[in-house]
Amino acid sequence: MQIVWHGQSCFQISFSRNKDEKLTVVIDPFSEEIGLKMPSLEADILMISHDHPDHNNKKAVSGNPFLIEGPGEYEIKGVFIQGIEADHDKNQGKERGKTTIYTIEREEIRLCHLGDLGQKELNADQLEQIGDIDILMIPVGGIYTISAQESSKIISQIEPRLIIPMHYNLPKMKSKLEGLDKFLKVMGQKDIEPQSKLTVKKKDLEGETTEVVVLKP
Repeated sequence: MQIVWHGQSCFQISFSRNKDEKLTVVIDPFSEEIGLKMPSLEADILMISHDHPDHNNKKAVSGNPFLIEGPGEYEIKGVFIQGIEADHDKNQGKERGKTTIYTIEREEIRLCHLGDLGQKELNADQLEQIGDIDILMIPVGGIYTISAQESSKIISQIEPRLIIPMHYNLPKMKSKLEGLDKFLKVMGQKDIEPQSKLTVKKKDLEGETTEVVVLKP
């Protein structure tokens, strides 16, 4: 499995279907009005957490992908996906509406993309549906989602093996989110070398320790 982050909450995840064929999932492609450049992507599966311009640029993704835009259970080409409803704010969605948490399972690895989560903590039903997670993609920039401090509490609830922070301030962004440094400080992390992509297999996720992985867009 290979994971590439393109900025904001946009990820490209590639799975091996067989020796010569890959299956690609794209999550939350953004509009360039946020100040970042959106690359041209092709996907088999396209997932949208909520209908805001920094997450719903479907036109940027070619390949006639299977489109998932909300809660439910899906199985597409051997990839198992579950969409779980969540609040985009701390007032039960009354301010910014709802967002969708996605879990993705393939190659015996379970991932979770928290979308634009605004809740201070996950409720019992959400945690039960999320289940045991290997790789967690979590917003950390505050303002429109959870803050660095709040994200650390969510991490404690889920207890993933790998954590990939997302939705934080980057150069040229028009919305001024909090920077990654706040999150790393809260997590007691420093001197993490950003990677252009993460390649991982199930055997890499054995053990009880939790690791933060920083990807560069």
